[in-house]
Amino acid sequence: MSGWGLGGWFGGGQTKKKDAPKHAILQLRSTLEMLNKRERHLQNQMDEEDQKARKFVNTNKAAARAALRKKKQLEATLEQTSAQIMNLEGQIASIETANINKETLDALSNASKAMKTIHGGLTIDKVDATMEDLEEQHAISKEIATALTQGSTANAVDDDELESELADLQQEELDNKMLNTGTVPVSDQVHRLPSVATGEVKAKAPAQAQEEDDDEEEELRRLQAEMAM
Repeated sequence: MSGWGLGGWFGGGQTKKKDAPKHAILQLRSTLEMLNKRERHLQNQMDEEDQKARKFVNTNKAAARAALRKKKQLEATLEQTSAQIMNLEGQIASIETANINKETLDALSNASKAMKTIHGGLTIDKVDATMEDLEEQHAISKEIATALTQGSTANAVDDDELESELADLQQEELDNKMLNTGTVPVSDQVHRLPSVATGEVKAKAPAQAQEEDDDEEEELRRLQAEMAM
């Protein structure tokens, strides 16, 4: 009758099985704490017996010998306790590792089930059909865009005409720069040659002639000075 208790109805067995590692670790840690306290107590007793032996070594050899004997007994007990502590620590580490491995495996199992659920409704044929539908819709979109822009191409400007007009503007700009610097392009030299004089050549203005004479005199004086050096 006890097998049909509340634990059986509500899955108590599964809960206990799941919590078994936790309970085992808690029990081991409790025992480990008790052994650590015992280890410290034994070490304190050994220190006391060692102090007694040192105290009576010269005055009471029997008491010193008894203290050393008791210290040896405590030392043997301490070694046993230390071994038990190491054993418990190893068991705790093993249980924790095993529990982590189980949790990891359960997580991987759940991930596998989730992937199966996601891929349950997917097939290669469905994927291919979806991709074909997308390509078809893209093609329709391009055709619509082309149809909507056909009317505007009739009024488009001729590229050759634009290039010709651009070349004319560039040549005009170049001519203006040449005129400003006093240099005439080769292509325009023939058209811009001075016309043949029909009358007598006009004499230079007196002021201009005088200025040129002064420049020549200045140049001569500079040359003379250089030669004298």
